[in-house]
Amino acid sequence: MSITSDLNQLLSALPESVTLVAVSKTKPNEAIVEAYQVGQRVFGENKVQELVSKWETLPKDIEWHMIGHLQRNKVKYIAPFVSLIHSVDSVRLLQEIDKQAKKNNRVIDCLLQVHIAQEDTKFGFDEAELVEFINSSYPNELNNVRIRGLMGMATFTSEEDQLRTEFSSLKQIYERQKTAFEDFDILSMGMSGDYQLAIEEGSTMIRVGSAIFGARFYKH
Repeated sequence: MSITSDLNQLLSALPESVTLVAVSKTKPNEAIVEAYQVGQRVFGENKVQELVSKWETLPKDIEWHMIGHLQRNKVKYIAPFVSLIHSVDSVRLLQEIDKQAKKNNRVIDCLLQVHIAQEDTKFGFDEAELVEFINSSYPNELNNVRIRGLMGMATFTSEEDQLRTEFSSLKQIYERQKTAFEDFDILSMGMSGDYQLAIEEGSTMIRVGSAIFGARFYKH
């Protein structure tokens, strides 16, 4: 199967309410261009350096999403152009994004990452921390970020019941908290192995890489 056929098949099966983020990490520009020619415009990267490099060399109507763990000292590199940051896992990171967005005369859309997996390696707020943040003065102090919704990463498992439980729990948190923000309309959950379950549980944005581009090859 080719990128073109895999992507077309995926897009044709997606509900209109779901946005596809094509996760292009570790993939060459040629692969992104092939997906671009099909009509895909939203791409996700998990490393700042790779994101900046691709933004500099690829068509400027691409909407770039930062989906990986983001360090505060790297925000300045993506602040001029990033469309959505999925992985906001602390108030301090949100404050830095606000600071760098202001320097670039921008308002940057962000998702708050919620820890739903049973793995310790995943980042994010728990619901108590989320509520504490929402009820604090911080949201009103951040004039250059717009909180658009929540993101979560499920446990890496083939256990369907566990995945459904984790996705469902994030959907419930999303529903409980969405009235706190004016533009709260994105629930980013689901990747290549579990996006269909995520959609069934209420996802509005999926992050799919290997199901489009094939297996990733990492440099050692």
